[in-house]
Amino acid sequence: MYAVVNSGGKQYKVQKGEILRVEKISGQEGDPVSFDKVLMFSDGENVRIGQPVLEDVAVRGRIVEQGKARKIIVFKYKRRKRYRRKQGHRQQYTAVRIDSIGSPGSEEPEEKPVASEIGEPKESEQKAQAISDSGEPEARTESAELEQKPQADTEEGK
Repeated sequence: MYAVVNSGGKQYKVQKGEILRVEKISGQEGDPVSFDKVLMFSDGENVRIGQPVLEDVAVRGRIVEQGKARKIIVFKYKRRKRYRRKQGHRQQYTAVRIDSIGSPGSEEPEEKPVASEIGEPKESEQKAQAISDSGEPEARTESAELEQKPQADTEEGK
């Protein structure tokens, strides 16, 4: 499944899961973005072409990055006239991860956490819980761990 969208005066062919770099769009990282100017949509079997756009199809995604492209050098030169101008330019862009392609009203369900993620709390969560229970963080040093290891070896040897 793919679509052709118009953004910033340019046309882009997009697929679900793809990261697309478009002209600067206002917003922060993680903000949702919707491209409503869909020029063409294909679901693998049928191809629909808008005249000029498809009203019932929208492409949704999330902003992944706001940044600047590589620097380009603009050099103007006129021979025999001592005219030289050098200027640099970095174009701003927005990287968008495409989440879904479909009708503008339909929302896809959020990704559910994997069962392994639901189980035991992470190590950082356990430390935070230990700090909140005792009021002071537990001090663990390498020397304390080394002292415990020889004791465990001697107990196993008995």
